[in-house]
Amino acid sequence: MESAHNVNEGVLKFLEKAPTKPVHHHHNQILIDQNSLSSGWVSLKQCHTHLDPVPRAQITFREGFVRDLKVDISTKIEQAWIEGASVQLTNVEPGARLCLSAQIRAFRDTGNGYFNLTNGPYMRKFLDGYYPMRVTLAIDYPPQMLELIDIAPQVQPGFKIDTHKGAIRIDTVFEGELQTLIQFEKL
Repeated sequence: MESAHNVNEGVLKFLEKAPTKPVHHHHNQILIDQNSLSSGWVSLKQCHTHLDPVPRAQITFREGFVRDLKVDISTKIEQAWIEGASVQLTNVEPGARLCLSAQIRAFRDTGNGYFNLTNGPYMRKFLDGYYPMRVTLAIDYPPQMLELIDIAPQVQPGFKIDTHKGAIRIDTVFEGELQTLIQFEKL
């Protein structure tokens, strides 16, 4: 952990320049398919690298919005297990890596042919403060069925967005709590 005087107390702040030491990197691959339009469920593959070395940690999901949660890879972590809508970790060592897979209910029909994909909040929190974190999102969707309308937050220093037909890539380093909202229109 960095020293206490470097702690952010919750306001989202994008970092134009990444810290010199690697920070917790949270990478999500999300697949929206044809069934997602009616069910709201999307496929998630999630990996965490540069985890903080701690005796205990957890990765939480919203109860009722995750199913089929599995630990796929766990290295330099004594134990990693599923407990309800969370993954519990013990004795996380430097250089630890954790990869998960699940179905998450994050794709919402907002009516009139519009859909929202919400992600987050992402945060690296310890006690009452927030530390820098890197999040990358790789979102694939059926371009013959959906058109990308908007992404929030908008592109800005420290928050990069790359879009192609059927694919969205987001890369950011920040402090605080990050939530993303991606809006689509059904074709």
